[in-house]
Amino acid sequence: MAPTPADPTPADQTPANRYSSTSAWREVDDYFTELLTPEDPALVAARESGADTTMPNAEVAANQGAFLGLLTQNAGARRVLEFGTLAGYSTIWLARAVGVGGRVVTLELQDSNARVARANFERAGLADRIEVLVGPAAQSAQHLIDAQTPPFDLVFIDADKPNNPTYLEAALALTASGATIVIDNVVRDGAVTRPDSGDPRVDGVRAVADLISAHPDLDATAIQTVGVKGWDGLIIARRR
Repeated sequence: MAPTPADPTPADQTPANRYSSTSAWREVDDYFTELLTPEDPALVAARESGADTTMPNAEVAANQGAFLGLLTQNAGARRVLEFGTLAGYSTIWLARAVGVGGRVVTLELQDSNARVARANFERAGLADRIEVLVGPAAQSAQHLIDAQTPPFDLVFIDADKPNNPTYLEAALALTASGATIVIDNVVRDGAVTRPDSGDPRVDGVRAVADLISAHPDLDATAIQTVGVKGWDGLIIARRR
């Protein structure tokens, strides 16, 4: 018998709750990943080896990695700079997207993580197009600036969030007109709207969003995401 107004539907049976849960988000991610972007053995190994890094389970989801790859291809990017390597999962997506003759430079703080990543790059057959620079990302980026490295076509910022503003400034110094800049983990379970969160990671996201908003040469938007990584999102900016 259908419930009457006096017999409210149990909260856990309502459509809103049924489809607005982390388990449902995971099911949707799994559905589209298996259908559209299945992982090959090299990607599976890279994802699983994240357990051997200093931040297990911090890599992007498979559909997000595929999105980065498509974005790289659609932008015609041949040179990519990545802030934050860990096991190199997203790096593999980016390196495949730049193609033969393309180049990915990825910045990693910990040498132990870099060793894991390099093994994954060898396994994926991509070591010849990826360079891992070990050390504080801001310092590594400054070395690239000082060396007058040719400009990058796409920059992916996915390192320690409090330093997002510093990484954006470096990205601007290392790119030219038409370049794409992507910043990950910007929603923070909705905490990005709270100026008083007390979380330095949130403060770093808010600060970099303010910089992008005020920059005369950047067009940008932010996309919220839900899925196996919870509720988060990214900023995508393009240099005019």
